[in-house]
Amino acid sequence: MAKIDAFFKLMNDQGASDLHLAAGQPPALRIRGDVERIKYKVLDNDSLRAMLYEIAPEDKVKVFEETGDVDFGYEIPGLARYRANFFMHKNGVGAVFREIPSTIMTAEDLGLPPVISKLASLPRGLVLVTGPTGSGKSTTLAAIVDVANRSRKDHIITIEDPIEFVHKSQGCIVNQREIGLHTKSFHSALRGALREDPDIILVGELRDLETISLAIEAASTGHLVFGTLHTTSAPKTVDRVIEVFPANQQSQIRSTLSDGLRAVVAQVLFKRIDTKGRVPALEILIATPAARNLIREAKTHQLPSVMQTGKRYGMQLLDDAIMDLFNKGYISGDDAYLKANEKSRFRPLLKNPPSDFTEA
Repeated sequence: MAKIDAFFKLMNDQGASDLHLAAGQPPALRIRGDVERIKYKVLDNDSLRAMLYEIAPEDKVKVFEETGDVDFGYEIPGLARYRANFFMHKNGVGAVFREIPSTIMTAEDLGLPPVISKLASLPRGLVLVTGPTGSGKSTTLAAIVDVANRSRKDHIITIEDPIEFVHKSQGCIVNQREIGLHTKSFHSALRGALREDPDIILVGELRDLETISLAIEAASTGHLVFGTLHTTSAPKTVDRVIEVFPANQQSQIRSTLSDGLRAVVAQVLFKRIDTKGRVPALEILIATPAARNLIREAKTHQLPSVMQTGKRYGMQLLDDAIMDLFNKGYISGDDAYLKANEKSRFRPLLKNPPSDFTEA
């Protein structure tokens, strides 16, 4: 057993989502969204480096020493998998580990709207799941892929950095590829996937123009493509995809994206106040003819109106989802205000409203 495994056991016992280790500081856990110190000595650089290198593959250690950053997956059989990130900082080495549950939770378990599971049955198109780091994007995508895996008879390819949730082939054949281990980059793996007879492709992160371009192409040529972006709303997601391209290509991309897009799901996580755990609030855009037309005509600022009137398709605005969680007694007014888009709507929920500059 590696020395660091004791921290992972503690992490599991405490129900923590992340473990933080950094030279010059004591260890810390993120529990229900808050970072809490562990009663442990301050970590020195040499002992922490030895602890981290004990579990890192040799090639990852080499990359880390050359670049100062590296990602990889680590598993403790019978406990959990972890997404690891090593980094250098002013006091020496540091690392953050995100726990990936061994059991894939269903959309129902996660409290996701019914329309989310329906995305798994789409024959083709592009589905984007977005949100800030740590908002549960990977968990939501894993739930959708699990529905497809159990209900369809297709070929699923996932491209991840690193592999997070492990999907065992059920109704579908599932092949999972890890950047740096099984393939060089997202765009090279995606280019290769188009020749590997896939029906469903999951791209862990749409990082650059070439990857986004290939994802749109795959979605437009008969594949169902799932991907993630670090954006905070459905309209901003559409704009981000288009703005990646040179100005002289954006008109064509708007047209192609409007045809290929099927849904955008933007989510944030909240700490529950009624019980332990966290709960997501989702903004959902379904690509109806009206939404496609707005994308094509560069009127994405009008998409919230489409979401407001498209509830029968499963669409909803993030602020409506947040207010629903507040009305159910799941989240606090302070949290609702902090993460809402239209803060004036949530200001009456606060006992001590902040000064105006915090609304920027």
